[in-house]
Amino acid sequence: MSDEESEQLNNGEEAAEAASPEGVVSDESSSASAVSSAEAALREQVSELQDKLARSWADLENYRRRVQKDQEQARRYESLRLLHDLLPGLDSLNRAIATAEQTGDQAALLEGIRMVSQQFRDTLRGHAAEPIEPKGQPFDPNLHEALSQVPSADHEPMTVLEVVEVGYRMHDRVVRPARVIVTCAPPAE
Repeated sequence: MSDEESEQLNNGEEAAEAASPEGVVSDESSSASAVSSAEAALREQVSELQDKLARSWADLENYRRRVQKDQEQARRYESLRLLHDLLPGLDSLNRAIATAEQTGDQAALLEGIRMVSQQFRDTLRGHAAEPIEPKGQPFDPNLHEALSQVPSADHEPMTVLEVVEVGYRMHDRVVRPARVIVTCAPPAE
């Protein structure tokens, strides 16, 4: 064997030793540590995401409670503005009564009550409540409630003859139907 061949053989043996299981173990241990560090990073990321999810869930619950509380408050005090607007009319009515009691003037009392009535109507209009004024109109069961029928030759049957109680509507909804007396055909002779 030549020196060159023996040197190549020695180099081959050294390369084989380097590729021995000990070398593989060192590669496996480095890749195992890389896997465990990646696993640890993933566990940390999962933990952070779970924490964010828990916080988001708590924020959502707090928001839900706050909205529910606001809705309850809105329902509880929804009539506050209307009440605030009606109180001056009540005060005026009380002043008219007190003045009439002191002076004994019935005409002044009547005029005071008319003014208060107008003040109440204006307040209702300010809250989008409009009166239903059906006198002389055909009867509409969506807007009117018939209390009775009166035979009449002067009017078409089912015409509103008299308004007993004024009805009101707000926008497109009927708050209270007008209570009315309607005509019917006169009895056959």
